[in-house]
Amino acid sequence: MSELQGFMVPRTSRGRASIVPSPPWHYSGDVLTVEYRTDPANVEALLPPGVGLADDDPGAVAIIWADWQSCSESREELLDPVRSQYKEAFVVVRCSYGGETYSRCVFIWVDKDFALARGWYQGYPKKLGQIWVTRPVTVGRAGPRLEPGGTFGASLTANDRRLAEATLTLTGESETGGFVNALPMLHSRYLPNIDPVLPASIDELVTMRSRDVDLGPVYVGEASVSLHEAPAEELASLEPIDTIAGYWRQVGATFVGGTVLEG
Repeated sequence: MSELQGFMVPRTSRGRASIVPSPPWHYSGDVLTVEYRTDPANVEALLPPGVGLADDDPGAVAIIWADWQSCSESREELLDPVRSQYKEAFVVVRCSYGGETYSRCVFIWVDKDFALARGWYQGYPKKLGQIWVTRPVTVGRAGPRLEPGGTFGASLTANDRRLAEATLTLTGESETGGFVNALPMLHSRYLPNIDPVLPASIDELVTMRSRDVDLGPVYVGEASVSLHEAPAEELASLEPIDTIAGYWRQVGATFVGGTVLEG
């Protein structure tokens, strides 16, 4: 009998059917970020036991739209773009654990199954959604330029409900792309036990850092963001109080793994 292969399910004798290949995973994409503040109590309500609010600016939130192209080490997905291109929208807060400050993704939606499965492995709480974001252009008039006055829009929908939308009007370049999503990530990997009376099969607190990070110029601007109530969603609990700023930049990075901190 053949040994089953594959990084994730489905595992087969050849291993080609796995929903995602093994790391490393390479990412390149356009990223639109809006940072704002909410009541710190709204952030605290989403943190697991043992994880606290960040000491500095504890109510700061970043909602991020990204248009990605990704691939494994073989790069074969780039010749079959449906397997490499996807969009996502995710929400990041900052938190403290073990005397360190981390970024933490509390909500995230993607539009491809491979991105969903890859995120669950990493500890991102991914769900399926529909994500749209304006693309910049360098020719013609069907898009904004990366210059003052360039205006972008972004939206997030899941299960036929609009969850969020944002706008960004560029005012110039910036030295930084924001501070909320600028730290090592603190994630929770969780899988219930098949026997409901037993503890979870996986209940870990993990951290990750990317390597070979490659960042393009940062464009900053005035931003707006709106969140909406919807069945089976809690994004609106992070209601904005005031907007900090919006940013656009190109990002490249490679994921190779992480470290278990607890569990």
